[in-house]
Amino acid sequence: MGPDGIGLEEMEFSDDELTALALASDVDQPLSPDAVPLDLYASQGGGLLPAWYMPPVTARRARHWRVPLVWMLIAAFLLIDAFGLCICYGQLVAA
Repeated sequence: MGPDGIGLEEMEFSDDELTALALASDVDQPLSPDAVPLDLYASQGGGLLPAWYMPPVTARRARHWRVPLVWMLIAAFLLIDAFGLCICYGQLVAA
């Protein structure tokens, strides 16, 4: 619990406040008995990133016109590279 009986989940900290707390902490001091281990939060999500950071990807079927368009763009870039040209900056020039 934080000050005024507010749970830490409900408190919001700015970057400056978190930096001040981190710099003021003593690394040699033992953990408090009410410290919450981070592995409790790791069991909540199934991926490498927490859900609040990046929501899971949902698969959906692409529309029928998008797939040929993507393949055409890939083929165009490969053809440009095959001729030794460069289009990195929006202008077609010899590489």
